[in-house]
Amino acid sequence: MSFFGLKGNKTFKPKRNIPEGTKQYQLKKYAEATLGSGNLRLAVALPEGEDLNEWLAVNTVDFFNQINMLYGTITEFCTPSECPVMSAGPKYEYHWCDGVQFKKPVKVSAPEYVDYLMTWVQAQLDDEAIFPSKIGVPFPKSFPSIVKNIFKRLFRVYAHIYHAHFPKIVALGEEAHLNTSFKHFVFFVQEFALIDKKELAPLEELIKTLTNENRAAPPTGAGILAQ
Repeated sequence: MSFFGLKGNKTFKPKRNIPEGTKQYQLKKYAEATLGSGNLRLAVALPEGEDLNEWLAVNTVDFFNQINMLYGTITEFCTPSECPVMSAGPKYEYHWCDGVQFKKPVKVSAPEYVDYLMTWVQAQLDDEAIFPSKIGVPFPKSFPSIVKNIFKRLFRVYAHIYHAHFPKIVALGEEAHLNTSFKHFVFFVQEFALIDKKELAPLEELIKTLTNENRAAPPTGAGILAQ
C-alpha cells in the first residue's frame, strides 16, 4: 500500500499517535511543554530520571509526524518527472534498500523513495517488539541502532526538501515552520549523536547557521540551498 497514495490522489495515513495513559504519552506532553519555552537545546535534553529509550521513542514518533506533514505540503511538486532521483543537490544521491523487498540499493524517484521510507518507518513504529507502548515491555537491545537508522533516513527528506523544493516552501509561507522543525531535529540528533557527520554534509552550512545562536537567522529567500 502506498503511504502517500502515489497511485491516486495524495492522501496520508493517520499520524502515528502515542496511547494516552502511557509513560511515552507523559513524556510527549513534557516535550510539548518544553518546546513551548522556545529553548530547543533544553527541549531535546533527556528529562531527569527518565529512560533514554522511552525519550528516543517519543521523539522518533514526533519527528516522523513532523516530516510527514512538511513533505505533504510539497507532494504535488515532488513528482517522478520533476524529481526522477532522490537527491540533495548535485553531489548527493540516495538509492532505496530495505533488505526485504529491495535487498540491493535501487535508484528510484524522490516521491517513490519518500513513500518507501515513510512506509518502512511506519511499520517499525507499529511493531510492538520494536516500539513497545505497554508499560513494562522492554525495548529491544538493538533499539538505539534502529533509531539511528531511522533518523539517518528521515534527514534525507529534509535535505531533499531544502535542495529541491525550498522556493515552493517559501511561496507557501512554510519556511519558518521548516527551519524550526529542522533546527529541533538537528539539536536532537546532536544531543544523542544519532547521525554521522558525513551523512549531514548535504546541509552542513545550514546546520552551522541554525545551531550558532550568535549568527544571523537563516535566509528566507528562495536562494537558500536551491540548485
